[in-house]
Amino acid sequence: MNTVQLECFVAVAEHLNFSKASRELKITQPAVSHQIQTLEEELGAKLFSRTSKSVSLTQEGIQFLADARLILKTALSAKERLGRHENMISFELGCHNCLELTLLPPVLKTLSEEFPLLRPSLHLVPFPSLLSLVENNQLLAALSARDKQKSSLLFRELGSFPFACICFPEHPLARHESLTRQQLAGSFIMCSPRQISDSVFAVQSSVLMDLPPEQRFLTEGIESALTLVKSRIGYTLYPDIPSARDPGLRYLPVTDLPSVSFGIYHRYEHDHPVLKRFLALMRQSSPVPDSPA
Repeated sequence: MNTVQLECFVAVAEHLNFSKASRELKITQPAVSHQIQTLEEELGAKLFSRTSKSVSLTQEGIQFLADARLILKTALSAKERLGRHENMISFELGCHNCLELTLLPPVLKTLSEEFPLLRPSLHLVPFPSLLSLVENNQLLAALSARDKQKSSLLFRELGSFPFACICFPEHPLARHESLTRQQLAGSFIMCSPRQISDSVFAVQSSVLMDLPPEQRFLTEGIESALTLVKSRIGYTLYPDIPSARDPGLRYLPVTDLPSVSFGIYHRYEHDHPVLKRFLALMRQSSPVPDSPA
């Protein structure tokens, strides 16, 4: 499939006339017919119904028309961009959840001002796959809690954050300013291990296992867990990154649970023109644990 075939198909589809299409494209009518025929053979579908008096799109032709226009638009855009010698800077970043995404806007704003051709792309990726995508160079860097498993990647720590009991303001635990694990009580909401780091999963699962079945709630990720917390179903435990807090909830430090190291994974040898600046800006804007909310 090539752009000449697609241009011929779109022209005939718009005019429903091979002669008019050939005049628009400035090629002969037999050439237009040949391009349509080879395209139909490649697709394995008839795109036009033709009689001696009329031309009409088949159902397959109608379905393919939008695709053909999109492909041509994309090809034209790329050609124009290269013709202007614009070297867009792709910037593929990954993280686990929307809470981590809240750390990026001020940094990406500064980067986009300093590098006008920067084109960031953000990906929410399950935890088991995230670091592999960085190792395979499909992501430039990833925000994540530090993984206990060995990795070929470099980890730049942004901070070490304590676990907090996250609950709705009227929850019985909310009257405290801080808690110990022994004080935790009530229904507990746990996240899937696919959506949280091993260190977070280890703490959550150890708490869950001590509870009776009627107090155990399992959900996909931290966003779902916080939705259940807001629904007054129970509380959850998660590392407390102050700038990622939900203002409608209470965050109570659990003093005898370990802190979690949070930062950025990236390849050692990467020479991306923006990566070094990104790491510096993230370090400067690194959220620092503060007093409980």
